[in-house]
Amino acid sequence: MPVVESVPIEPATCRWRLPPPESADEHGVVGVGADLEPSTLLAAYRTGLFPMPLPERRSISWWSPDPRGILPVDAMHVSRSLRRAIGRFEVRFDHDFRAVVEGCADPCRPHGWIDDDIIDAYCRLHDLGWAHSASCHVGGELVGGVYGVGIGGFFAGESMFHRVRDASKVALAALVERVRAGGGTLFDVQWTTPHLRSLGAVDVPRTTYLALLHDALGGPDPFCA
Repeated sequence: MPVVESVPIEPATCRWRLPPPESADEHGVVGVGADLEPSTLLAAYRTGLFPMPLPERRSISWWSPDPRGILPVDAMHVSRSLRRAIGRFEVRFDHDFRAVVEGCADPCRPHGWIDDDIIDAYCRLHDLGWAHSASCHVGGELVGGVYGVGIGGFFAGESMFHRVRDASKVALAALVERVRAGGGTLFDVQWTTPHLRSLGAVDVPRTTYLALLHDALGGPDPFCA
């Protein structure tokens, strides 16, 4: 059963002047530095940016790729096999958020980039009511999940993991449905991958993404009462 959340708490104003998303280089990077305070993260997402470190740098980098990957909330592809898998799991929203992020940060996963600073930053956002998770459980054990940031009718999926086959897909499907049913209109996945495209993700030009973002930010929050 979905949990009912309180209204998110707005942190202090961001102290940084963030570069416009249109200033991104050919890789999608708009700048390096700043911090991971809640005010900075929220300002970035509202602008169309998201954080991720460059492999060769320790400082956080801010990204606005073109094209941008989104998962249309009314067009997610749920295959017959995935529908069958749904019944194998108990899905929970915002249950042990830190454990979900730590699952995504497992150092055994290839190309992992989620460190302790990222974990702490998104847990702070969660405590303020801006970051959310969907997780799959079997016999009470966490076996997969996804987390991200929600602002109005916009949700940015950050990362997902699984320890049992299909657990991350089921968690993602549940989260997208939560967003759709609550009036959300934009589910951001940053970049598309073959896995995400199989679920219905598509690439859109940056200009299209920013227009969708503008409209979604003023929409209803699916995680609020």
